Parts: sequence; C-alpha cells; structure tokens
Amino acid sequence: MKFEHHVFVCTNSREEGSTKGSCAEKNSLELMTSLKRMTREYGIENIRINKSGCLGACEMGPACVIYPESIWYTLPAEKEKMACIIEHLSTGKICHEYTMVIE
Repeated sequence: MKFEHHVFVCTNSREEGSTKGSCAEKNSLELMTSLKRMTREYGIENIRINKSGCLGACEMGPACVIYPESIWYTLPAEKEKMACIIEHLSTGKICHEYTMVIE
C-alpha cells in the first residue's frame, strides 16, 4: 500500500541529565497516540504514523517529520493545537506555528 503521508514521531529516550533531553520525556508516545486517534476522528486515510528512534531534534521536540514533504514539527501537547498538524495531513497546508527549522 502506498501512503499519501508517512509520519515519524521520535520516541527516543536518553539517560537522565542529558543536555539534549529526549522526546520520550516530553510525552512523545502519548502525543503520537493522540495524533493517530485524531486522524481517525477526522477521517484521514492513506496515512501511516510510526514511532521512530532519535531524529536528531530532541532538544526542539517532541519531534516529528512528515514525508514526502519532509516537514518537521514540534508536537504540541494540547489537542486543540494538534488540529493545526491534522490540517496539514488533511489538506497539505503547512502548520507554520509548530514548524522546526532543521539545517
């Protein structure tokens, strides 16, 4: 099956005291579960959302990247704010409020 969007959510965990922090300690797994639930609620199909290891952006996280566009987001904790990312998955409109700058 070919997906219109493939979303990877960092669920990396680091040792306590790491200067980079980790997406896991920022509740990324729970946020990924919410994102999946919301895509179903909004009827968005032909999408795959997976957890991933470190995406190299934990200090800005919780991090996710959406392909094929290669758009990086910091996942917001509030469901109402997550709707902005859901809109991207539904319409293709980029949610600039949570976009990460990856160099």
